[in-house]
Amino acid sequence: MNDLILPLPDDFHVHLRQDEALAGYVSDYAEQFGRGLVMPNTIPPITTPELLLDYKQKILASASRFEPLMTFKLHAAYSRDTLEKMKASGAAAGKYYPAGVTTNSQDGISELESVFPVLEMMEDLGFVLSIHGEEPSAFCLDRESAFIWRVERIAERFPKLKVVFEHLSTAAAVDFVLNAPENVAATITVHHLMLTLDDVIGDGLQPHHFCKPLPKFPADREAVRAAAFSGRSKIFFGSDSAPHPREKKECAPGAAGVYTAPVAIPLLAEIFENAGKLSLLPDFIGGFGADFYGLPRTSESITLVREPWVVPDSYHGAVPLAAGKTLQWKLK
Repeated sequence: MNDLILPLPDDFHVHLRQDEALAGYVSDYAEQFGRGLVMPNTIPPITTPELLLDYKQKILASASRFEPLMTFKLHAAYSRDTLEKMKASGAAAGKYYPAGVTTNSQDGISELESVFPVLEMMEDLGFVLSIHGEEPSAFCLDRESAFIWRVERIAERFPKLKVVFEHLSTAAAVDFVLNAPENVAATITVHHLMLTLDDVIGDGLQPHHFCKPLPKFPADREAVRAAAFSGRSKIFFGSDSAPHPREKKECAPGAAGVYTAPVAIPLLAEIFENAGKLSLLPDFIGGFGADFYGLPRTSESITLVREPWVVPDSYHGAVPLAAGKTLQWKLK
């Protein structure tokens, strides 16, 4: 097989940045994605319908064929009127950031119960809750596992609220999601399918592999891969593609985030093919996520060709995953 036809991919977790960086990153992204759930941790954060619409219009001005699925940053002070206006403005989800756990999350949530009234309204209005699941006070490798009880409590308290545990990186989180009620789903990134902690600090510091949550142990990576290859409808793709200029990564302290948007689909094709699971890739990137979010599946497609190519060292100033590596599948 030298041609691979796939549904035009959906990505249920992407960072597109803002200001002068936005146009370049959106253009990279729109080459191979039809829809993307755009994260709200901008400065200022997306917390009003006006800010949401403004950000959406700027994204569309950079790539009109791409459909941004918008989010708002969760906090305890939302009124129902504001949430209704968010929905009317195109918001698909609210994003839960624990306070201080990742980029621009200093204003995140400290007390879980403080947002219960908002979660109740979100449940009633049909929003999805997407969660960066890390406990800020825990040891860095234990943060995801230490956060599981919070996701479990939310899912039990609000059984009709759809909850997405994002970017799984541990066997414990995988086991939880696979055995959780059907209102709990999860996204998996391409870098957590590829990397372990060795790839970040094993033979020298690799800042372009540094991200939150950190890649973990080989057994955790195997559990994440098994989930992606399971064919379970509650597991789907969310790239967490997070570009930073090279100078923001190759410094102290280096910014957290892996830039995967330009290479994610060729890498996924290679990963799934090597595992003998290529038949499961279409649902992973173009089916299950849309189903969970209540969106129609795409009717468009993209074609990859088996043609070795070398990943550039930089896209719009950001170093991508697999920079300088030869990949076997290329976007046609």
